Amino acid sequence: MKCLRVLENALDRSAPWDRFRVSREMSIVLGPRQRPEPDLIVVHAEAEVDSQATWYPAEAVVLAVEVVSPESEIRDRDRKPQLYAEAGIPHFWRVEDAGDKAVLYAYELDPTTRRYFPVGIFHDRVALTVPFDVEIDLTEVHRR
Repeated sequence: MKCLRVLENALDRSAPWDRFRVSREMSIVLGPRQRPEPDLIVVHAEAEVDSQATWYPAEAVVLAVEVVSPESEIRDRDRKPQLYAEAGIPHFWRVEDAGDKAVLYAYELDPTTRRYFPVGIFHDRVALTVPFDVEIDLTEVHRR
């Protein structure tokens, strides 16, 4: 849970408010009977029109973030990234616990193949420029 807070706070601080919103507990409509719920998502600001909504259309999502837990490991590593890529979501982050460290794996979509390719593996500090400039101190996750 602390990992989600650290990520959410960093994304909230970094996302240009006029262009993006950070959400959790929202699903993504990928098709009929297909609504996965990432741990965090970043959407285009104009997609946030109904405060009662529980989902966003895939085309509104800029970044999907999954924090891997033992019970979701296969889904978060394999199936969900495949679904997000096929839906055209441009960025995907997977965060895993490596003992006493959090590790963030960042991916970007190849629009031709609809597959993600890795853009970085981060152990202590994240510094990315897409989908916007963001820096995250991953050491905060295990700090008491």
